[in-house]
Amino acid sequence: MFFLRFLLPSLILLVMYKKGHGQESRQLVVTRPAAVVDLTASKEAAILQTKWFTQAAHINAASFKAPGPLSPDTNYIYPSGAVIKTNQLSPKFTDADFNTGFSPIDPATLAQRRGNGLLSLVWYKVDITIPQNVGKFNPAGSKVVFEIVVDDYSEIWVNGKQSLHFGQVGAGAISGYNNRNRVVLTNNAKAGDTFSIAILGINGPLGQIPDNYIWVRNAVVDFYANEDKQTTTNVGKLYKIDEKLSSEIAENTIIEKVADGFSFTEGPVWHPDGFLLFSDPNMNAIYSYSPQDHNVNVYMSHSGYKGTDINEYGQPGSNGLVIDKQGRLIVNEHGNRRVVRHEKKGPVTILSQFYDQKKLNSPNDLVLKKDGTIYFTDPPYGLPQFFSDNRKELDCSGVYMIKDGKTILLSTDLGGPNGLAFSPDEKYLYVSNWDIRDIHHTKTLWRYEVAEDGTLKNGKIFFDFNFTEDEEALDGVKIDRDGNIFVSAPGGIWILDSNATLLGKITTPERPANIAWGDEDGKTLYMTAHKSIYKMRVKTGGRFSWQ
Repeated sequence: MFFLRFLLPSLILLVMYKKGHGQESRQLVVTRPAAVVDLTASKEAAILQTKWFTQAAHINAASFKAPGPLSPDTNYIYPSGAVIKTNQLSPKFTDADFNTGFSPIDPATLAQRRGNGLLSLVWYKVDITIPQNVGKFNPAGSKVVFEIVVDDYSEIWVNGKQSLHFGQVGAGAISGYNNRNRVVLTNNAKAGDTFSIAILGINGPLGQIPDNYIWVRNAVVDFYANEDKQTTTNVGKLYKIDEKLSSEIAENTIIEKVADGFSFTEGPVWHPDGFLLFSDPNMNAIYSYSPQDHNVNVYMSHSGYKGTDINEYGQPGSNGLVIDKQGRLIVNEHGNRRVVRHEKKGPVTILSQFYDQKKLNSPNDLVLKKDGTIYFTDPPYGLPQFFSDNRKELDCSGVYMIKDGKTILLSTDLGGPNGLAFSPDEKYLYVSNWDIRDIHHTKTLWRYEVAEDGTLKNGKIFFDFNFTEDEEALDGVKIDRDGNIFVSAPGGIWILDSNATLLGKITTPERPANIAWGDEDGKTLYMTAHKSIYKMRVKTGGRFSWQ
């Protein structure tokens, strides 16, 4: 999970961001809707049979419990301690009688000031119905987005649901001070579809409450033409070498760029809540990409290192990512040189940091066995000087297993172990190798037999990529449900069957470093490729790490 020729540019980039005027964030309106309905104007709102309601929200005294442990977890993070006094919102969205307190209002009165001022909250609710036509536009199959700007903050629930994840900006969570909050209602509209949207308006900023009230600055519904009917540019190419590939990927499959502007993308994993996570180890961050609204957010900053010497590192951030059956994110941290698990309640559990009392090199890629055992590779490619770095303590680049709380060394056969993946029956583990000390003789994909206790045996070269001329790495590996191996190697994503027959190759404008199965059915291949993210549909797909 590493390209040598990208490390020096990454160091230069870090310096440029310090000295220059790098944009910390940027919001662009990238697509113009085909039709817009103004929900603040009575005549236009009638197109969607719009009904607005409001009710007051109150902050009432309540009892709670101080932080405490909850067996078997000894961390003081649960409401299990002594009874304490606090406050509670009333009504809450989850209250059984939440809808009974609303009173109807005219859309033209949304600019009217509501609430009691100062520390104040107000509930709004709007019900809409998708019509046969919006002006001259037929909304069938279109994407429909609700947008509201509340003075000062807003939270949104749609048909009783609110989706939240780390780093989320808007999309139902607070989007910012007097900022638009947009929620995708549907990506496939049908006439008669109904949506009940609850909005909590909040006066702010909370740390310096202004002497004003809550009101709606803007509220609209945007309709976007069906993306399937629009021309999608095919930016890549699929090369068929063996006829068997046709049963795995359709020949006319489009390869699409879905996001760009990164430094170096790596370690993708599909989240069970319906979005892609991926690392940018150069920029020390984990991003999320939502296929629903196509937005990218910083999911986690400082994802791999917080050291005062960070400027010495080319790739200090996180690299490989997986999600376990409990929905917990497991991260390989380059700079911190450890494997960690982010618990759902907040603490970070260090799963592996040392072997034989020596610090790991820089954990790279990782994979979960179905029983929850973690396997990871540990070349020194996250260290500033790689193999010659004076921080390096181990004399090998190992393949490891974390089992029963212990870090177990499984293999030292490879000088630069990188990506890894299990066969569908987990009888074999495939590991890519790329040793920068001998680039043109070590571009090999290995296959190990997996013993009953999880250890590896009889490791052999499964496929030799040394015929490729480029100095790029063998990197990420994924395997589909039919046992075909997708390997990031010089020139693109190479596809092999379980007998090492070369079936074909996928190329994109930037060579993918890693890949992940994604979307609800696991049949979209997402590719993290240098500065961009690409995707394509496949017929078979693969298993998610949390399944």
